[in-house]
Amino acid sequence: MTELIVLDVDGCLTDGSIIYTQNGDEIKAFNVKDGLAIACWIRMGKKVAIITGRNSKIVERRAKELHITHFYQGIRDKKAQLEAILREEHLTFDQVAVIGDDINDYRMLSAAGRSFAPADAASYIREHVQTVLSRKGGDACVREMIEIILEEEGLTGEFLAQWL
Repeated sequence: MTELIVLDVDGCLTDGSIIYTQNGDEIKAFNVKDGLAIACWIRMGKKVAIITGRNSKIVERRAKELHITHFYQGIRDKKAQLEAILREEHLTFDQVAVIGDDINDYRMLSAAGRSFAPADAASYIREHVQTVLSRKGGDACVREMIEIILEEEGLTGEFLAQWL
């Protein structure tokens, strides 16, 4: 049973674009469908982690809005960070699903019990994950991943019951 989903940000929660204003402010767009699915996953008593290689106040804000307790930025070795989370939560790799889109996610994806990539992930990553999603990064691919996990594990009814 999946207890923890791990999310990369740029290219998964976002389309990978980084926009800077004249003032040097960074702009990112998040899909509300991803956010609703993440919030429902957490309400089901499940865990969520964001492990990203970049640092961004915008991503920090989004993680706080969604009540994501495991939030790590500026991480070069994502697998090592995931191992630390697993120790803290007393979980195994078999209880983890990861979504990533590029080679810096490879080791983390390879270790996870369940691995996903957006449709527009780097070709090397698409070749090495268990499931390539139909949606692109930033286009509710995290929602698609969560829905697949729920269906595979017979939890769709519990997920939907939050709103029905």
